[in-house]
Amino acid sequence: MEKDPTPGLWCSSARTSLHTNDSEGDIRGHVKWRKISGGTRSDLGRRCRERFASLKRTCRKLGISFRDYLDDRIRRNGHIASLPEMIRARTAAASTVH
Repeated sequence: MEKDPTPGLWCSSARTSLHTNDSEGDIRGHVKWRKISGGTRSDLGRRCRERFASLKRTCRKLGISFRDYLDDRIRRNGHIASLPEMIRARTAAASTVH
């Protein structure tokens, strides 16, 4: 059997994802955090962590800065639309395309 002259070349394309499982990608950050920190000490801490992680993932999927979104909510500026409003707008826009 001949040795491949270009080992690893198949994954050198930036356009090719090594996996396509979005659900797996969504929990990857949480799993890394849990391994490093050892988790939370209480049920309230776990629920808080899960909510912030969910907000962060949603912001990322919508293409907005999580930090800017939190800052807008804390200061009550109202410069950034609520996440449900943005999701409804994207869903409506996507349904008109089809």
